[in-house]
Amino acid sequence: MSTERAHRLVAWVHERREELVEYLRQLALVESPSTDHAAQAAVQRLLREGLESAGLRVRHVRGRGSAGHLFARTREGAGGRPFQLLLGHTDTVWPLGTVDEMPVEVTGEVIRGPGVYDMKGGLAQLVFALRALRDLRLTPPAEPAVLVNSDEETGSRDSTRYVRMLARRAARVFVLEPAAGPTGKLKTARKGGGRFEIEVLGKSAHAGLEPQAGASAILELSHVIQKLHALNDPERGITVNVGVIEGGYRPNVVAARAHATVDVRVPSAKDAARVEYAISTIRPITPGTRLQVTGGIGRPPMTRTPGNRALWEAVRAAGRELGLDLEDTAVGGMSDGNTASRYAATIDGMGPIGDGAHAAHEFVSVEGFVERTALLANVLLLPL
Repeated sequence: MSTERAHRLVAWVHERREELVEYLRQLALVESPSTDHAAQAAVQRLLREGLESAGLRVRHVRGRGSAGHLFARTREGAGGRPFQLLLGHTDTVWPLGTVDEMPVEVTGEVIRGPGVYDMKGGLAQLVFALRALRDLRLTPPAEPAVLVNSDEETGSRDSTRYVRMLARRAARVFVLEPAAGPTGKLKTARKGGGRFEIEVLGKSAHAGLEPQAGASAILELSHVIQKLHALNDPERGITVNVGVIEGGYRPNVVAARAHATVDVRVPSAKDAARVEYAISTIRPITPGTRLQVTGGIGRPPMTRTPGNRALWEAVRAAGRELGLDLEDTAVGGMSDGNTASRYAATIDGMGPIGDGAHAAHEFVSVEGFVERTALLANVLLLPL
């Protein structure tokens, strides 16, 4: 990499600091909860305009059970050249009206508001990094291709097939999820995980007159929960959390039904197979009850494969060109990087520095935001 070229990128981004911050503010003001498909249209339109201003041709991919996704490539087309994939999402966990309680504010060196950190900051970086390459007439060795989905926060059920299809052909993948921690560590490993639904079916009876005639689904679910809890192994990084339970009808009726929703996180494919098998083979011990277990591990772990490690070392070198001493880490959360990493060298957490993903104090550091925009542009120039 060229130090002089890196300095030009830094200067370009710093000159447009206020414009970059304002673009993020506009993205955040347009609320886009995953579950409100109509609300996605405005933020997709704003992002489309930004990508087109960077010289990309953008098309909307119709969704099946989602608001659809944006796919963009340069106007010149691939021309037989390899491409590098940039992944992001427009959806947030925040419902419409959140900005009334969590206003989007720029105060000194901090940008606050719902979605600024996860992950509209990364989307703004994406647009301005690509604009920097265009304005400075810097041609990456692999054409940038962009996929921004609208269902990442709900598991990317509709868009995963596109992530998989593109990652299989990509030379490498950069995910614009936010960086980790106050120093902005990049994410080179993520736990895999999934969701299980456990339905317990019993038999109702009058709890006072003939309780022995019934079979309590709630009693059986209590046994199942203990078995699930026993699968936790903090030292290995395995977590099994029964996050939602429901059941029964009235206090004086033996419950004929109970239900639990379970979240599972695992660090390796071997652990995923073991835990998935353990949950799927749980058997009832309360006479007269039966279990129905559905779901599974939907996202594989993102592990430090040789390809991922080589790409990380290259990214760290690109950071040094900008005067940055980058660090990496493993995190428990999942993203589309879990899927992409199965097929191509992937670095996640290329988004802004800040804190508060899914939390009321969500914010982005302006200086870190500017810094990481220049970093993204610089890593897109890394040789293959």
